[in-house]
Order: sequence, then structure tokens, then C-alpha cells
Amino acid sequence: MNKLFHYKEENRKMPKIKTHSSSKKRFGFTGKGKIKRAKAYKSHILTKKTAKRKRNLRKGTLVSDANYSTVKSMIPYK
Repeated sequence: MNKLFHYKEENRKMPKIKTHSSSKKRFGFTGKGKIKRAKAYKSHILTKKTAKRKRNLRKGTLVSDANYSTVKSMIPYK
């Protein structure tokens, strides 16, 4: 057998997937496996927004079905 193509069994594993660094800080999981996220539009220009709107922006929400697979691939081991 050619030495160039001779590998040990332990070297035949699939490579690990790197976790997206900013995604692991921004997303979390619920108990049932859905992905949680924070709402946008809460960082600046708050004077023109009503108190009710700002209060509702504090609450978290879930990632949409359209973006679920993309976010899941960015945080494979969380």
C-alpha cells in the first residue's frame, strides 16, 4: 500500500465545524430546542419611541423558520 494514502483509523473522522463567534453570544436555546434572539431597534434614537414600544423591545423572541437552519449551522454545538 502506498504510504501517501495510508491513514490510521483515527484520522478518518469528519472535521469539526467552527462556531460563529458573534452568533454564540447573540443566540440561545429554549428547553424544546427553539432558538431565542433579542429584538432590534433598542440601542439608540429612543426619544421618539413610545414607552410601550421600548418595553416590548426588551422581551426576547424566537428566530423565524426562514432563518432557523442558517442560525443552527452557525452554532452547531451550543
